[in-house]
Amino acid sequence: MNTNQRVDELEQRYDFDYEIGEDNIHPFGLDLHNPVFIWSAVLIVVFVVGSMIFPEASKSGLSSTRDWVINSFDWLFLLSGNIFVLFCLLMICLPYGRVRLGGQDAKPEFSLLSWFAMLFAAGMGIGLMFWSVAEPVGYFTEWAGTPLNVAGGDQASKTAAMGAVMYHWALHPWAIYGVVALSLAFFAYNKDMPLSIRSTFYPLFGDRVWGTLGNVIDTMAVLATIFGLATSLGFGAQQAAGGIEFLFGVPANLPLEIGIIAGVTAVALVSVLRGIDGGVKLLSNINMGLAGLLLLFVIIAGSVFAFAGNLLTTFGGYAEYLLPLSNPIGREDQSFYHSWTIFYWAWWISWSPFVGMFIARVSRGRTVREFLTAVLIVPMVVTGIWMTAFGGAGVDQAMGGVGSLAGGIQDSSLTLFRMLENMPLTSVTSFLAIVLVLVFFITSSDSGSLVIDTITAGGKTEAPAAQRVFWCAAEGFIAAALLVVGGADALSALQAASVTTGLPFTFVLLLMCYSLLKGIRHEYALLKLQDRQAAGAA
Repeated sequence: MNTNQRVDELEQRYDFDYEIGEDNIHPFGLDLHNPVFIWSAVLIVVFVVGSMIFPEASKSGLSSTRDWVINSFDWLFLLSGNIFVLFCLLMICLPYGRVRLGGQDAKPEFSLLSWFAMLFAAGMGIGLMFWSVAEPVGYFTEWAGTPLNVAGGDQASKTAAMGAVMYHWALHPWAIYGVVALSLAFFAYNKDMPLSIRSTFYPLFGDRVWGTLGNVIDTMAVLATIFGLATSLGFGAQQAAGGIEFLFGVPANLPLEIGIIAGVTAVALVSVLRGIDGGVKLLSNINMGLAGLLLLFVIIAGSVFAFAGNLLTTFGGYAEYLLPLSNPIGREDQSFYHSWTIFYWAWWISWSPFVGMFIARVSRGRTVREFLTAVLIVPMVVTGIWMTAFGGAGVDQAMGGVGSLAGGIQDSSLTLFRMLENMPLTSVTSFLAIVLVLVFFITSSDSGSLVIDTITAGGKTEAPAAQRVFWCAAEGFIAAALLVVGGADALSALQAASVTTGLPFTFVLLLMCYSLLKGIRHEYALLKLQDRQAAGAA
């Protein structure tokens, strides 16, 4: 068989029988040709109504289910997280890394700076704002459990605290996102398949992914995404309200929280209608600019020398505790292990369809090696710098008996503000922090709406505008309705439901790794043959 015949044979291997379909616009401007939209909408309504009517029962039942998942499958979550990291590192090192998303002639749509900004804003921006002080200070003061039972309020416990924070926020979560994002981008841009979770399983299941199996996978992705976003929006409104009360003395009550949700949703609606360039990209760049200013201020105000020392502690702790924290055997720190590490892993996995698809949307034109290096290594470095500046300053205040953090944490949502009040310009920096929290939420809501819109439209990247508005408004309505009727109990039930979806999605991601490897091996073989074909023609 000559080279031309072999190229033709490889190209035919990914011929598939599936059409995204023509728009089937209904009176409300929604494209309802895909059953995933109907299934998702019905299940969301049933769950939300049930949680509003029976908030305590819902919280109890779903929390019990979440706890069973976390306690029974802790080994699976931890082992899978390790597999995802090793898989991504392997893909960087193998020759497959030269494969370019969208073909060898594809060009990136966004500059490196804008690309990085969107990765962070969608992936972890709000979490880094909330937990950058609370988590390390919590570990250090034993408020939140202690990693590997290293306690004592000394330098050793500080190293363990900073190392554990990096473990939760650096390589492992971004590897989870990277697997999903690379799979989606590869099959969408290199194999011309719909930008949908189901497409990533074509090498394993063939045309069956366009039927009921694919509908179930995509519906699970929609539910995990909207439940996660609504939960974050509800709890984020409570954090922002707490910050406003801290700064301005306005009571952090239900009307203020609902007003914050309404304001965030209104701005997100405008942003989502402007698309990625005029919406998410613009907001992400604003986010990174404001975050950079706050970061620089904290480094300078907290002492550059102290920051440099803490940076060594953070990355040294990460290197020291990476392997022990990755080991599920013989763990004695069960409270920390289950309440933090396994909870985080389930949460990251449940969020991976949303964050992964958004990263895929903005990553066309990057090589596999460039993509995974950016998604793994760059976030690890930036996260380390951020956590060192904020978390290190908080731990230093707790160690030195400075301010309220010396007495431990009373309210995790106010920990960032408690750290800032011991620095100059407290009012200015606290206000900036509140703005950042809100803008990060707007960005998450915006990007989440684009993702859900794409999935429920069968993989279309340009579905009707009314559909994007529908999903964006739904996120805000769900969060507000649950707060009004059930308060924190209803939101906790929603969060428990979202975390529970991490179990089935763990198996989905493991299969995705195998499917992606098969697809990229095929693409690399085709690429080498095309190189030989071009060399022969020359």
